Amino acid sequence: MTLRGSRLPPAGEGTGMNLEKVIFGAFVILACTLNFGFFLGEMGNPEHHHPLELGATLVVNLIAMTLKFGDRTHIGAVHLATSIVAVLQLLAASTFWVWATRVSGLPSEGEVMATVVSLSGGALLANLISVTLLIGETLRRAR
Repeated sequence: MTLRGSRLPPAGEGTGMNLEKVIFGAFVILACTLNFGFFLGEMGNPEHHHPLELGATLVVNLIAMTLKFGDRTHIGAVHLATSIVAVLQLLAASTFWVWATRVSGLPSEGEVMATVVSLSGGALLANLISVTLLIGETLRRAR
């Protein structure tokens, strides 16, 4: 039986979900949404940006990055590149925040907070690119 010129798979073939892809997609999307949650709010107001949320964002981005190491395709390399960028941006934001508030004794507001949020914004852009690639790859496989 054909549908628009394509052969339908026999019963049981190709009908199951790939758990690895589900976990991968979940972590890519979770990394993006956590980052968005941290980024959202008044830039210089530390009450709008919790340090534990930044920490959770960094951890989930690290997990998403490690999940991308097994893919040897070109799109896998681009996925990995976006993750590396996001992790570097979040590491820079975390390091700067700790250095500014703990080492230099600066208040966690104004310019310090704006810098941390700006760096997380760069990571958010990398996460959005990764989600866009994931959606594009999914749509391509559905055809």
